[in-house]
Amino acid sequence: MELTLLGTGGPEGLPRHGCPCAACASTASEGVRAPASLLVDDALLLDLTPGPAFAAARAGRSLGGVRHVLLSHPQSGPPVDLPPGLPAPGRTPDGESLVLVSGHRVRAVAVDAPGTGYRVTGPDGHTLLYLPPGAGPAGDAAGGDPYDLVLLDVLGRPDALARLRGAGAVTATTDVVAVHIDHDVQPGAELHRRLAALGARAVADGATLRVGEYHAVPDLPRRTLVLGGARSGKSVEAERRLSAFPSVVYVATAGRRDGDSEWDRRVVVHRERRPASWRTVETCDLLPLLAEGDGPPLLVDCLALWLTRAMDECGAWDDEVWFSGGERELRSRTDSLVSAWRGTRRTVVAVSNEVGGGVVPATSSGRRFRDELGRLNAAVAAESEQVLLVVAGQVLTLR
Repeated sequence: MELTLLGTGGPEGLPRHGCPCAACASTASEGVRAPASLLVDDALLLDLTPGPAFAAARAGRSLGGVRHVLLSHPQSGPPVDLPPGLPAPGRTPDGESLVLVSGHRVRAVAVDAPGTGYRVTGPDGHTLLYLPPGAGPAGDAAGGDPYDLVLLDVLGRPDALARLRGAGAVTATTDVVAVHIDHDVQPGAELHRRLAALGARAVADGATLRVGEYHAVPDLPRRTLVLGGARSGKSVEAERRLSAFPSVVYVATAGRRDGDSEWDRRVVVHRERRPASWRTVETCDLLPLLAEGDGPPLLVDCLALWLTRAMDECGAWDDEVWFSGGERELRSRTDSLVSAWRGTRRTVVAVSNEVGGGVVPATSSGRRFRDELGRLNAAVAAESEQVLLVVAGQVLTLR
């Protein structure tokens, strides 16, 4: 079964008409994407893109053999002229199946947003799943045998991909292709970086894919350290890297602070941003979690607060305690953490503050914390497959 993508963009296309945003301005020069539309074996058309006949011709295809046109969502965006001879488009009710003259079998899949998803089985037995923009599978629609190819709004609904993975419908051999790509992410390298972190890829308009053909996507590194300053976006980047996993343990090292309502508000914002399927553990005891060999991925946020608690417990803020054994005790704790990080078999992402680039702290305890966090970051980074630095929301790959 072959699939030609006549369009891969969102319902309004990319760039959006008249939109002055940076993503649209960048896309105007390269990477233009028409609204998503899929041509299956020149016989089935899923969704319509403006100028479908011309889009097909540019891809070296013809719509002359199309016998069915199915829509996945209410039409919006640029108007679409239906070429003469093309069957009238329609929607198939959820759960119903069609058997096409071409030998393809199509089943309408219920989704959790306006629209309909489609499972298509080719004459060769390979299967694909196509979901409308902003949608994920509803109810038990995520289950079933693994798909060979899945096309969905990966960037807008990574949780939908997580559900498919959790139900076994997406496995390591499933080709996950992003469609309905909008102006929320800068095109080019940033788009491909974001998708690769989710185990997905993007292709250009006009690309033809062979369903069932394996395409390697870089695996998420087992240990990732995300560094950044205050409000740099480091926590958002760390969460984004695990957002397509079916379950994640979020390790909050901050805990609660009695009488500090502003801190409580920060905690609530973080918690509301996480997927509902994630489990939160409030602890600084990281060693047992890292030692578990078969658990779900860990997200540790953050090492700076872990170090703060460790220094509290070691009395390391006090000069006298520091020089009479506090330094030795703290280094023992940090060495144990780094050793556990090096030996863990779990997928783990840790967040930490990058410090020392600004004003030198006025107190010895402040300088001590700065120095110890710098040492901890360097030691954890040395044992990480990937190290990222987030500056003003922009991600730089250090390793």
